[in-house]
Amino acid sequence: MRKTSRALLAALSLAGPTTARAADLDYDFLRGPDYDPPVAVTAIDWSGVYVGGHGGYSTTSFNFGSAGQSDIAHILRTSTIQNEFDVSRWNTLRPGRAHDVSFGGFAGYNIQIDDAVFGIEVDYTNANQKARSEDSLTRNVTTKDNYFYDAFVHTAARATLEDYGTIRARAGYAYGQFLPFVTGGLAYGRALVGDTVNVATAQYTDSTRNTLVATLAQSGGSLKEKFALGGALGAGVDVSITQNVFLRAEYQYVWFSAFGDNKMNVNTVRGALGVKF
Repeated sequence: MRKTSRALLAALSLAGPTTARAADLDYDFLRGPDYDPPVAVTAIDWSGVYVGGHGGYSTTSFNFGSAGQSDIAHILRTSTIQNEFDVSRWNTLRPGRAHDVSFGGFAGYNIQIDDAVFGIEVDYTNANQKARSEDSLTRNVTTKDNYFYDAFVHTAARATLEDYGTIRARAGYAYGQFLPFVTGGLAYGRALVGDTVNVATAQYTDSTRNTLVATLAQSGGSLKEKFALGGALGAGVDVSITQNVFLRAEYQYVWFSAFGDNKMNVNTVRGALGVKF
């Protein structure tokens, strides 16, 4: 009987630790790691037609160039002093600069190939950027026929870039909800340009200015609406808020050939809200 009891106790002592060790085993490796699966990123389809509105801040540089020269040349067209001394070119007008808010709208069409996005876009911007410049000069000159002249010329030029539009190609790369892009194309602008000139001359037969032969005092000028072609470059990023609504941040540089005697270029930083269809 005692031998049987000892055998039973020995069997229990061996089985107990084995059962405990089995209870302590971690079977999580059979179920896999304990973490959340990655959230699926919703693909944004940038293809199709879109429209929107933009607003920003623009800086316009004005190069008045030869503004007023044709008016002065017209006033002095029959004079010896103009033929010999080119009086119409005496004044030098400094460039002007204007800063102001700008706003407008845009529309476009995109084609998406994998993550590459290509398209075309047109936009309109109300600029209303204004600048002016003026200069005057007085000189005493002697012509080849030994007449002595006192001459005064004054030029005041002004210009307003009213508005402009562009048509541009776009290329971008879709990255999640972001679409960074670059643009390039043509621009067409409308400006109001004008100048006022004043010319006064006195002609003498002697260097002491005692014998006056003739005098001239005349004003002229013009104010005209002009149109010009140019180019446009830009870069920015569209950020999709929903499948159909996006925000935009963009930089755009626009330059124009010439509005009469005036050249202009515009730097704009702007934001936009658009809707895709």
